[in-house]
Amino acid sequence: MKKIIKVYIADTLTLYIISKITSGIVLEKGLESLLLAGAGLALVSFVIKPLVNILLLPLNLITFGLFRWVSSAVVLYLVTLVVPGFKITGFLFNGVSSQWFDIPSISLGGLLAFIAFSFVITVFTSLIHWILK
Repeated sequence: MKKIIKVYIADTLTLYIISKITSGIVLEKGLESLLLAGAGLALVSFVIKPLVNILLLPLNLITFGLFRWVSSAVVLYLVTLVVPGFKITGFLFNGVSSQWFDIPSISLGGLLAFIAFSFVITVFTSLIHWILK
């Protein structure tokens, strides 16, 4: 039960942070959509993601694990279908410029937007789980 609550908190916090950093995640009803999307993402990650990973195992083995983000994108797409008020319209990152490095702006649509969001969600969720330990 603790693991489910940790995953729910991490997924919800990640969705909130990503919706503030990037453009493309639409939370129509605000906090209600965010909490439902976090619950949906946690539930789908526990139930459906292992099945998707098994189905995509041959492609994952061929690409040495890089295809796992596509399975995460499929899970994210399923969440957008189930949760009302949670949509992904595209991936738009305005970029970051500092004295030492520059990250250019990125704009993606369609399947690439889901893959980009799944990559960013994976990175932030891993970071949050590492902090919570």
